[in-house]
Amino acid sequence: MLDPMTTGPGRAPKVPTLEEVARRAGVSRSVASRAMNNARNVSPAKREAVARAASELGYVPNATARALATSTGGSVVLAISNDDPALFGDPFFSQVLVGVAAALDRSELDLTLMLASSQRAQARLERLLRSRRSDGVMLMALRGDDPLNRVAAATELPVVIGGRPLHGEARWYVDVDNRGGARSATEHLLSSGCRRIATIAGPTDLQAAVARYQGFADAMAVGGQPADRVEHADFSFEDGARAMTRLLDAYPDLDGVFAASDNMAAGALRALKEAGRRVPEDVAVVGFDDLEIARRTEPALTTVSQPIRGLGQEMATMLVRLIDGESPTPVILPTRLVVRGSAPGGAPGHD
Repeated sequence: MLDPMTTGPGRAPKVPTLEEVARRAGVSRSVASRAMNNARNVSPAKREAVARAASELGYVPNATARALATSTGGSVVLAISNDDPALFGDPFFSQVLVGVAAALDRSELDLTLMLASSQRAQARLERLLRSRRSDGVMLMALRGDDPLNRVAAATELPVVIGGRPLHGEARWYVDVDNRGGARSATEHLLSSGCRRIATIAGPTDLQAAVARYQGFADAMAVGGQPADRVEHADFSFEDGARAMTRLLDAYPDLDGVFAASDNMAAGALRALKEAGRRVPEDVAVVGFDDLEIARRTEPALTTVSQPIRGLGQEMATMLVRLIDGESPTPVILPTRLVVRGSAPGGAPGHD
């Protein structure tokens, strides 16, 4: 009977590969490589699984493979359901990306960016994760019906999500205190004397937008005010301006606006100016994000500051810890109110 590692009578035995070891051990190729070469950043469980698989297959790394393994790290994927060219000009995304890169710079992991909005791109991502050529994946801002939810559920690799998904509960995620931040923004408008307050809320299929509306509603309920002056927009400047115009048509006496993003708040400022409303004398405006645009509007925008770069750093740090065999817990980053000219007075923070 032929040995299972031979290819036929009289032929040389088939030499097992590192890929086969990784597949049997249930890890990525780079994790198997690091385990075989006694690198520090491999958990005991994964190291044992790789050693057992190597023993069962009769795998022996050659000198060249050892030399390559000691100088080459693995890789992780950052996947986003977006292929709009404007994404790369979005200051929010760029700061997240800088934060991810900064955290990975302290590891041996390379970063692969995948824009996975089309079915073809999603299939390519699934193939990449099944091949175990990556050690883990980060997913950004999943919407309620985002196909990347299915991709995340199907892979055995570590998955960290930036922003909690709308449905279900991710095991590992990094988010900011969206609800608390929105609540503080609305409380600031109430404490400044505003009573007829409206909100420009984000998309209803995005958890961050839902949480920010909930924070608005929380503060309005405590203040004894209705929370039904609402228009939705897509977080953009143009859609924020359109939403503000609709609010003015429906509620011409409103005296305060909480916009769930700085871009929408900046659009609201333009619409208010075009309607002849003074800010903050007639209508006070508060945004959310603390992007650079908040400092360039006239007047400068009172807003909720969130640690956007820190979000990216924490996502990558969590993923590295998972790859190293640790068991991190979800992270919620704090927000703070930054008071500027669009809604001055009575607030804890100033800029």
